[in-house]
Amino acid sequence: MKAVGIFGGTFDPVHIGHLRTAVELREHLGLDELHLIPSARPPHREQPGVSAEHRLAMLSLAIGSETHGDSVVSADLPADGLFADDRELRREGLSYTVETLAQLRAELGANVALCLCIGMDSLVNLHSWQRWQELSDYAHIVVAARPGWHLPETGPVAEWLAGRCTNDPQLLSNTPSGCVLVEAMTLLPVSATQIREDLATGNSVRYLVPDAVIQYIHQHGLYKQENS
Repeated sequence: MKAVGIFGGTFDPVHIGHLRTAVELREHLGLDELHLIPSARPPHREQPGVSAEHRLAMLSLAIGSETHGDSVVSADLPADGLFADDRELRREGLSYTVETLAQLRAELGANVALCLCIGMDSLVNLHSWQRWQELSDYAHIVVAARPGWHLPETGPVAEWLAGRCTNDPQLLSNTPSGCVLVEAMTLLPVSATQIREDLATGNSVRYLVPDAVIQYIHQHGLYKQENS
């Protein structure tokens, strides 16, 4: 069964923490491809000061990939299988993950494993997401967590997790949706907020952000004091 992952976020800006996590998730889960999807209009936070179009362009530069459009079937896979996916920029309204999953499932059909990759902080607050209980109808949920993680023990998310959790990554590639897997990873402690502050004050962000992205930021005057 083909396995496709999605990894969303504002990517404001994309940095090595995002990129390393994406590569490791694809390798650990045996995904054929992983789509990085910038949230055009995030529903759970203030609108980023930098446009979704700029954030998508930076992401494409970071992974050395052309923007991936409507089709999820790619003729030429990049070596690392990562794609910048612009579907939330092309959709009206707030960028609800459940709508993204529904769209992907309609494109992929029923016989492809789809994995939504999120962080433990997102899992804990999953009950605040739009139609959150439907997420596992469309995809598996893969939670990237630091060593020593623990799942919510009480509340609506804990109740929802009952019967969905698995410790077997192989199960995700053999079924299209419905499971929750926590993948313990050594997540790099890189902060996009700190990167934006450093850019606003003129401090170097080299080795935290890909060089091509830094060049793009300077060319377009992004993250100056007035945009912070």
